[in-house]
Amino acid sequence: PGFCAGRSRAVSARGRRRGRRRGRGALAMAKKKKKDASSSSSSSSSSSSDDAKEGGVPTPTGEPKPEAKAEVKEEKEEGDKAEASRREPREQQRRQGRNEKEDAELEEYRKRKIAQIESLEKLGRSGGVYIPPFKLARLQTEIEDKTSPEFQRQAWEALRKSINGLVNKVNVANIKNLVEELFQENLVRGQGLFVRAIIRAQMASPGFTHVFAALISVINSKLPQIGDLLIRRVILQFRRAYKRNDKIVTTAAIKFMAHLVNQKVVSELLALHVATLLLERVTDDSIEVCVSFMQEVGQMLEELSPAGSMVIYERFRNILHEGEIDRRVQYVIEGLFEVRRKKYADFPGMVEELELVEEEDQITHEVDLLDDTIKGEESLNIFKAQPPEEYAADEAKWKHISAEILGIEEEGAGSDDSSTDSEEEEAEQAADAKATQKILDFTEQDLTNLRRSIYLVIQSSLHFEECVHKILKLNIAEGQEKEVCTMLIDCCAMDKMFNRFFALQAARLCRLVPLYQEQFAALFDQQFNTVHRLETNKLRNIGKFFAHLLYTDAVPWSIVSQVRITEETTTSSSRIFIKVIFQEISEQWGIRKLCNRLKDADTEPHIQGLFPTDHVKNMRFAINFFTAIGLGVLTEDLRRKLGLSLLVKKNEALEKASESSPSSDSDSDSSSSSSSSSS
Repeated sequence: PGFCAGRSRAVSARGRRRGRRRGRGALAMAKKKKKDASSSSSSSSSSSSDDAKEGGVPTPTGEPKPEAKAEVKEEKEEGDKAEASRREPREQQRRQGRNEKEDAELEEYRKRKIAQIESLEKLGRSGGVYIPPFKLARLQTEIEDKTSPEFQRQAWEALRKSINGLVNKVNVANIKNLVEELFQENLVRGQGLFVRAIIRAQMASPGFTHVFAALISVINSKLPQIGDLLIRRVILQFRRAYKRNDKIVTTAAIKFMAHLVNQKVVSELLALHVATLLLERVTDDSIEVCVSFMQEVGQMLEELSPAGSMVIYERFRNILHEGEIDRRVQYVIEGLFEVRRKKYADFPGMVEELELVEEEDQITHEVDLLDDTIKGEESLNIFKAQPPEEYAADEAKWKHISAEILGIEEEGAGSDDSSTDSEEEEAEQAADAKATQKILDFTEQDLTNLRRSIYLVIQSSLHFEECVHKILKLNIAEGQEKEVCTMLIDCCAMDKMFNRFFALQAARLCRLVPLYQEQFAALFDQQFNTVHRLETNKLRNIGKFFAHLLYTDAVPWSIVSQVRITEETTTSSSRIFIKVIFQEISEQWGIRKLCNRLKDADTEPHIQGLFPTDHVKNMRFAINFFTAIGLGVLTEDLRRKLGLSLLVKKNEALEKASESSPSSDSDSDSSSSSSSSSS
């Protein structure tokens, strides 16, 4: 029942809505019919009134006669014509006035836009309006006064475009030609533009930094104020990037400074100051940036300031031994030491083609990195109109300076005659260089093939003597012996347990070819410096490897001369490394033979670092170390020296105490005597 009631209510609601819609439609139709009827009646009434006015006699149906209709029509047409003839002059006048007004408005609008564009053209590039080349050429031809502010602005824009184009085109091959073209531009007037273009180009292409530095070196030798301005702006850029922790801009800025030091545009003191600042607060990013800086400038620092370079590298070594930085950054520092060991072969301070300035012509600036008075002089980048007389004098002065720099007056017309001869000589030199050039394989494919051959020989040999025989038969070029030694150490380190097979090969090679002794000695230093990177198993295997070489006398004891057992110079990994070596030697020789060998006159100079005697603290540390690893017998002499030093210190303290006691007794006697006399 509820369902039926609901359904009936819905049906009734739909019926009501349908009825309302029908009612609204009928009402609208009625209104429309009423409106049409009223309009028709009004039209009929108006027509009848008009007929009555014209004097027409109505017909029985209410219409005039046909003759009356014709007359009325003719009169109406004549009236329309007369009205049209009266309206036409007025319409023409109104239309003419409207056209004149529109023309005036258009002319005013055109003048206003032209004035606006001319004002923006006076602003130049900063106005945001692009001037097409044809229009610019037309404007230049229209200017008759060659010293007016408008002409000066156009000359400024042309100078800016020319400098930017030349700077962006420079490379190693064409730098000499572009330098001549640059000296033809007014660099004194546009020094701010030139410096800005150089810095922007270097930021966009850091790989061409050495080329830009060489270009600055040539310009600085003739116009030192440009070199000084560039150095100041680069330093300010480095300061801003360093404060903002912008690694990319900082890296580019210090690379530019490094190559300016290499070209001797700026003093090496700036490089030392930058490196010291970067190493002051040790972070992963600062270490990476400083490493890249030292790679670029390290070779020149070794020549100009060896002591300063040594201090920087000692700081790197201490950071590496502390082990507080990330493992990846430790690898970066080790890579820097490898570059230094190779004498910066991959990072030359100066390319031979870019040595364009003679030693006596070089001008070196000394600028303090933290000097607060340094100004970038950004106003030199902005156009400033000059008085006509001053502008003409500056242009004439620059023409004289440019001619003097380029040597136009001295060469004269003889340059054309000698150009053909110089071209022929250059062609001959190029042909000779092409004939004698040597192809270098930078892919190191030959080195990879050699390592593969050495590994296959080692793994395919049954006996160590057979393996050594096969290795010596390989075509190992001079300087590649290190690869054999490295492969033996790596193979030994990769095994789960120490395998004497690889150590026997190394000892055999050292006896047959003394050159391998030097290679293993150098690798011992490398392994000791990087021992903190090794796992415990690899560390133990490599320690036993070098212990075998020592107790078989395959390598001299001088390889341990750099080891110094103190708390500051060792880490936990390096101490484990030394422990493994000496425990292995004592197991093979026995403790007595080991003591005798360490007391030998030939060995004793090389083990001073193992048993330091410079300070009581270091002596105690070494004694405790060897005692903890079960080799306290080796420290008997050191204990004796420690006791003597302590006894000497004790005696000195007693002597000082005894000296002070008589003086105090004499003072007390004198005071007692004075008191008795007074009584």
